[in-house]
Amino acid sequence: MNLDLNLHEYKSHLTIKNIDDVKYILDPIRKKYIQLQPEELVRQLLLAYFIHNGIFSKNLIQVEKMISVNQMKKRFDIVIYDQDIQPFLLVEVKSHTVPITQSTLDQVAIYNMTLKAPYLLVTNGVTTYSVAIDFDQRTYEFIDHIPDMTP
Repeated sequence: MNLDLNLHEYKSHLTIKNIDDVKYILDPIRKKYIQLQPEELVRQLLLAYFIHNGIFSKNLIQVEKMISVNQMKKRFDIVIYDQDIQPFLLVEVKSHTVPITQSTLDQVAIYNMTLKAPYLLVTNGVTTYSVAIDFDQRTYEFIDHIPDMTP
């Protein structure tokens, strides 16, 4: 089930600057300017959506960190941690020109073998899917919302 997040509405929350004819966007989590690429724009729009709607605290968000998956180094896009600093939501971001496919879901599921977040989110800024994972039953279910941490 595709979630309609209307991420384009959050462009006014972004800080973009030009340096030598190259555009950079401020990442509020990493607290630095990142070269503006299509995937980075989607990532920053999603972060703005999370932060400005009060869905997740900036203090519980990590962006682009290395993890080891099957003895290979991988880099996740976004992880949201719960109040106990355990992975809660693993997010995979793609450029708006890259369709969300089964291989996208497989990629984030493989990353989650290490992190074990109970929820996954994949988005290209146009199409967004949210997934709940049941590790005991070894199943997953598409859900119609972004999970929150309220009991």
